[in-house]
Amino acid sequence: MSAARDAGPRPFFVVDALPDGEQGLLTGDEARHAVTVLRVREGEHLVLTDGRGGATACAAAEVRPGRHPELAVTVLDRWQEEPPALRVTVAQALVKGDRGELAVELATEVGADAIVPWQAERCVARWDQPGRAAKGRERWLSTARAAAKQARRLWVPEIAELVDIAGLCDLVGRAHAALVLDAGAGVPLREVALPDTGELVVVVGPEGGLAGRELEVLGEAGARPVRLGGTVLRASTAAAVTLGALGARTSRWT
Repeated sequence: MSAARDAGPRPFFVVDALPDGEQGLLTGDEARHAVTVLRVREGEHLVLTDGRGGATACAAAEVRPGRHPELAVTVLDRWQEEPPALRVTVAQALVKGDRGELAVELATEVGADAIVPWQAERCVARWDQPGRAAKGRERWLSTARAAAKQARRLWVPEIAELVDIAGLCDLVGRAHAALVLDAGAGVPLREVALPDTGELVVVVGPEGGLAGRELEVLGEAGARPVRLGGTVLRASTAAAVTLGALGARTSRWT
């Protein structure tokens, strides 16, 4: 690894595409943040990522302030981070207010690889009105991108389209393993055997808990109910706590 990669903390930006050659140009919101908020200076080092594991270490070559600021950069190094051997997908039930974005933010910071919004029977929040699902997903996408940037992640989690219980069961059936968080489950997460590779789906229900029929069909699809501990967590924090436990129990946090 070169010195450009292992240097101390530097400004970190998520871009749509990395520079192809030795020179690049940061524009849009990321350039505005770099030039106007962080006040990056010429010669300062920074990191760009495409959110798909690719990264470049760069030096600011020219700062162009103004109404539409730009930052020209010189590429010093580039690398690709491999995805984890065990991919974790969080199926997050919709929650009211801004708690949905909070759930996405926390799950992203702790390492979720994909997040699937799902409409549970007891969800207070509804995305089934015209245009609401698209707007809700866009908010989750923006939140995931910002959280990945905060956490300095080279992989921004995918945000899937909204699914119902049938779509969720299909997702569970295709995974290598699946867990349903249920405060009433008899088995704690620490006692469950976990795969080393493949995809693990973690199902988070709404604030009111999953309906009995939902637990039944998810079990038939292959999901195993587990509890985290002796307390009941909010739907907005349960995924992050689970991801932390999975990180400690598997090779994801190496």
